[in-house]
Amino acid sequence: MTDGRRIEVLEALEKRVLWLASWTIHHANHLRPKRDGLKVGGHQASSASVATLMTALYFDVLGEHDRVAVKPHAAPVYHAIQYLLGRQTREKLEAFRALGGAQSYPSRTKDGEGVDFSTGSVGLGVGATLFAAMAQDYLRLKGLGGEPGRMIALVGDAELDEGNIFEALLEGWKHDVRNLWWVIDYNRQSLDSIVEDRLYQRIDSLFESMGWRVVTLKYGRALQAAFERRGGDALRDWIDGCSNSRYSALVFKGGAGWREQLRSDIGDVSGVRELLDEHDDTSLHALMTNLGGHDMASVLDAFHGVEDDRPTCFLAYTIKGRGLPFEGHQDNHAGLMSPAQMESFRGQLGIGPGQEWEPLAGLDGGSAEARLALDETRRRLGEKRRLTARPVPVPDALATPHGNPTSTQEGFGRLLRDIARRHPDLADRMVTTSPDVTVSTNLGGWVNARGVFDRRERTDLFQDEELRSAQSWTASPAGQHIELGIAENNLFLLLSGLGLSHSLFGERLLPVGTLYDPFILRGLDALKYACYQDARFLLVATPSGLSLAPEGGAHQSLITPLIGLGQPGLRAYEPAYTDELAAILSHAFSYLQAEDGGSVYLRLSTRVLQQPEREMDAELRSRILRGAYWWTPPEPGADLALVYCGAVSPEARGALERIRRDAPGAGLLAVTSADVLHQEWRARGPESWIAELLSELAPSPRLATIIDGHPATLSWLGSVCGGRVEALGVDRFGESGDIPDLYAMHGLDQENIEAAGRRLLALEIPARAAAGSARAGSDGRAAPSEAACDLTQLARLREHLEKVEPAAGLGLDAFLVRAAALAWLDVRGSDAGAVDVGLLDDGPEVAVVRRASERRVAEIALDLRDPGTRGPDPPPLVVVTSPAGGSPAGNSSLRVCLSANAAGAARLSADPPTPEGTRLVAGIVRRLEDPIGLML
Repeated sequence: MTDGRRIEVLEALEKRVLWLASWTIHHANHLRPKRDGLKVGGHQASSASVATLMTALYFDVLGEHDRVAVKPHAAPVYHAIQYLLGRQTREKLEAFRALGGAQSYPSRTKDGEGVDFSTGSVGLGVGATLFAAMAQDYLRLKGLGGEPGRMIALVGDAELDEGNIFEALLEGWKHDVRNLWWVIDYNRQSLDSIVEDRLYQRIDSLFESMGWRVVTLKYGRALQAAFERRGGDALRDWIDGCSNSRYSALVFKGGAGWREQLRSDIGDVSGVRELLDEHDDTSLHALMTNLGGHDMASVLDAFHGVEDDRPTCFLAYTIKGRGLPFEGHQDNHAGLMSPAQMESFRGQLGIGPGQEWEPLAGLDGGSAEARLALDETRRRLGEKRRLTARPVPVPDALATPHGNPTSTQEGFGRLLRDIARRHPDLADRMVTTSPDVTVSTNLGGWVNARGVFDRRERTDLFQDEELRSAQSWTASPAGQHIELGIAENNLFLLLSGLGLSHSLFGERLLPVGTLYDPFILRGLDALKYACYQDARFLLVATPSGLSLAPEGGAHQSLITPLIGLGQPGLRAYEPAYTDELAAILSHAFSYLQAEDGGSVYLRLSTRVLQQPEREMDAELRSRILRGAYWWTPPEPGADLALVYCGAVSPEARGALERIRRDAPGAGLLAVTSADVLHQEWRARGPESWIAELLSELAPSPRLATIIDGHPATLSWLGSVCGGRVEALGVDRFGESGDIPDLYAMHGLDQENIEAAGRRLLALEIPARAAAGSARAGSDGRAAPSEAACDLTQLARLREHLEKVEPAAGLGLDAFLVRAAALAWLDVRGSDAGAVDVGLLDDGPEVAVVRRASERRVAEIALDLRDPGTRGPDPPPLVVVTSPAGGSPAGNSSLRVCLSANAAGAARLSADPPTPEGTRLVAGIVRRLEDPIGLML
């Protein structure tokens, strides 16, 4: 086949690609039934602008080892190409953007075999190709992997606004990355409008300053020929000076618009009028839109003209919506052809009714050559895009690192040093990376043992000069640590590239990335993207939480545990001790390689703890990996458990020791992975591990959860067992301090944990910071028989109820008495029976009578007089009597009195102040804090 004929065949295939992409979108929006009334969308204009470039790449340029990140809005073009190659089904095209159909944007995990890189709307797929190229360089320089391929990104010009692309470019320059192509679809339109004029100048200078070759495809063959004619220089100067907005508007107006504008601007230039006279409106429009990115011959020349491995940027001028009715219009981003326009488009391409899904409909005599071209493409690309690699052997167990006391961060560093020395098969496939926090995340020992990776040999000048330093920065192609600059997006994109090495290059790597835990948020989008691609890596985030106390709020992480809990494809662990960490790390390296595995996130701490002296047997290891184990098992049927995660272990253990003096059956649950527990509970419910653990407690037990992170991480545990939870954690920004001060400030110290447990058991009344707080003792703590409660919320609720249901008889009085009654039932236990509530006829008192008990009757009366008018001896709020069967407090009655301080806040006190009276007061306060619950 001659070159000219080959170009004609490719142009014919391009028309088929554009038709199938446009028809797929049309079918989804106009023909497929809709159940929810939503527009399906699909980006016909964005697909049209890149059709020539993608046709040339796939049907003539790409080789077996090349990998492509497709511009997200060109997904329909990609699906059409795969359909022509027999690697996509009609059923999936008909279900485009529907459940089980071809995806809106190319997805490795949803679209299957052919997609090399998932892409979306924020430019991450572009940067991913750079870091995949870096991963390929890493393998090649170690003699691993096969023939190198080009990592190619098809880039929308508006994507160049994304900051992660510029961060990636700089990192690529530092590492002298090779075999990288970025093909920029320079249609000069974004979602909203037209991009800035002369942006191309910045693109040129940017890429050239980073060491890239820039190949500009501005004019096609027809325009280049016109420039050679008399008047051609003037035509070229006019186009070069035409603003993007003007050019786009003329594209939309068509031939008549071009003619009018050119005559007005340069019509008096010799040769220009003759050129205009030689063309009708249709051919003039074709000439003036003959840009380089739509000229098949020019595109092929540019692609085949690059024969080395230098990174290359192709700046391809295109027209958004090329060949469609809305080409060039500034509003065409979400535009869809109407049914009438689609029929006209069908006629232009010679496709008959019923032939819409025929792969080569409309090609007539060229179909045989087109089939040959498709067959040749299948052979060139190979049958399998996804490669496989043998698993790396992982030791059944890693030895607990030495050191006591120590932190999990220090333990992590020691574990990696131990792997480097004692487990070479595993260590040889590990590669670490960090954004300029290598030493401060304890990777220093690993780097000293395994070296820094660089394309060239580089010595450590401090060592050469015999200057003492704990760290060696000797670099070579044999090194196994990739040092990055301070850009967390780059960390996660590199972890993504390294973590797909088994699939992209047929060689398995086990990437380990470290950073400070709070800075996960800086690269969160790239982390999500890496997980979305099913890349496999170990993320070690340390320091974390408030435990990096002196560093202040900017370096103290709050919500990262929720990221671990909620991010699909990422299993999160937060060990408190280094023996737990050793078990988790061994498991993590296996989990990274499992077919049904994923990535792993370790949230570690610099807080130094005394390590437990215990044997790590198989049972304990299993429980650690399943997410939790009983540090202190509860007595069967116990009412209370403390549940901690991570570095707050000492405070939780100390609090439990004090609580068990009054509640000896209470237990302490150590959580190593809220994520693992949560996922299994959602999947298995009552058969889950956490449900089994909590079943050792009483039905509807009380749980106090503690974490140096957001309290919501563990607060869901109450849903497992139907129990009440006090969730302690950090939900506001921290500040500089030491751990004791900051833990006390945020309620994570031993005293606050103990108080939470006692509140749950109604063993102690909480001190309130609000006006009208309880009378404090000499130590500043609330007197045990008193509590303050703010009735303002209840008063507002009473007003609301009186407006809504004035006849219901449900006011503040009923809430107060119901709170007292329910608190009494809490104290007396399940034998108390049912409760009736009613108003007495002879005054403001309210009686609550417990029935279905032969031994005793509890009578509760309320005096509803204004607390502010009470005298020095206020009447009782609640009187509990026991005329038959013994007194609840060892007396004939128990009084709970309501009084007020100078600020007008209410105070409850028990008389006599017995433990049972204290519990009753606490119960009333607790019930009053939940007025909605009292309504129910």
